[in-house]
Amino acid sequence: MDFGGRQIRKGAPEAIGEYCAQKGHRIPTEIGETVKAIANSGGTPLLVAEDYRVLGAIHLKDIIKGGMRERFDQLRAMGIRTIMITGDNPLTAAAIAREAGVDDFLAQAKPEDKLALIRSEQAKGKLVAMTGDGTNDAPALAQADVGLAMNAGTQAAKEAGNMVDLDSNPTKLIEIVEIGKQLLITRGSLTTFSVANDVAKYFAIIPAMFAGAFPQLNVLNIMGLKTPESAILSAVIFNALIIIALVPLALRGVRYRAIGAEALLRRNLLVYGLGGIVAPFVGIKLIDLVITHVGLA
Repeated sequence: MDFGGRQIRKGAPEAIGEYCAQKGHRIPTEIGETVKAIANSGGTPLLVAEDYRVLGAIHLKDIIKGGMRERFDQLRAMGIRTIMITGDNPLTAAAIAREAGVDDFLAQAKPEDKLALIRSEQAKGKLVAMTGDGTNDAPALAQADVGLAMNAGTQAAKEAGNMVDLDSNPTKLIEIVEIGKQLLITRGSLTTFSVANDVAKYFAIIPAMFAGAFPQLNVLNIMGLKTPESAILSAVIFNALIIIALVPLALRGVRYRAIGAEALLRRNLLVYGLGGIVAPFVGIKLIDLVITHVGLA
């Protein structure tokens, strides 16, 4: 800015240093130390110069929203690695990353740097989610597997992303991931239960059905079903009841817990796999006892 014949400039220390160097001036040592102190504290230093001479430094400080570290801990528990991408210098970026609790950071990033980082992670076979609000975030938002633009951001960012967060909360990815994982877990759990359930049902009724023609199969009739008719009727009734019982679970969804994939798989196999095997044996046997007692078969 030129004012009354005076050239006044404000900008990053590197830019102001280059500006002053045009006339052979340098940034004073004490101001350089101040710049480092500002950066180390997590602030953004700006320098003000007049007529190619540095007048002083400005300390800008981003306020990190409360609870951000806890939110990033949640993402980490889900197995998601968080990377902060910023245009700040490395010292400032490192301080903010420590305060916020992110896993890594990319400092002094230009649009092409953000794009290159996402492509690099994707080349490793990883799924990448990106949040952003600026026009310079648009290429990265478009490249990411999941692009979440902030509603308070620019139109370019909102058009490049897959979805727009109306609350403009960067950690909204947690809810997105939780919903997605819950849908996958619910589908997987119901499929596991159904497959195990069918195997158990056929194992329970086939020996009873064919024991008359093949007496050797009686050794497999471990449930002691009375007759082929009662076995088939019991299986049909059980199948109808279990479908009705699973409807609320399908609508509500299986609760998602922020644990590792292996632990989650073991838990679901134990609950829905083993449950799918045990339930038909118990249910069909009880129904068989009832219908033979009342003489339905």
